[in-house]
Amino acid sequence: MGAAIQFFRGVDEPVVPDIRLTRSRDGRTGQAMFVFEEPQALAPETMGDITGMFLVDEEGEMVTREVKARFVNGKASALEATYTWKTTTDFERFMRFAQRYADSHELGFSGGGGAEPAADQGEVASDAPSED
Repeated sequence: MGAAIQFFRGVDEPVVPDIRLTRSRDGRTGQAMFVFEEPQALAPETMGDITGMFLVDEEGEMVTREVKARFVNGKASALEATYTWKTTTDFERFMRFAQRYADSHELGFSGGGGAEPAADQGEVASDAPSED
């Protein structure tokens, strides 16, 4: 099983987001900011209200309710979602999901892999080769 992002349970979002990570200096807390340009979830034929973003993989599901639409000329054009973690364990779980998502969508993944937990930043990008 690969990894998927859903705005409606059971319906994978086909649009790959730009994902940016920030972490606190001690590495315990942080956020992943997702930006979906022209996502399928905003199409007129969608099933209803978006109540959250669900990150689904073989380990289960992570959920965030922090989802906002970005509007251009009165029309929703993008979704912005933020997933927040408060422990190192939660961060490691998120990173396992991010790696599975990158692998299942043939994406490059670049991230701060250093030994220090100082304000790591990373992103998943569809046009970047993997950097190790």
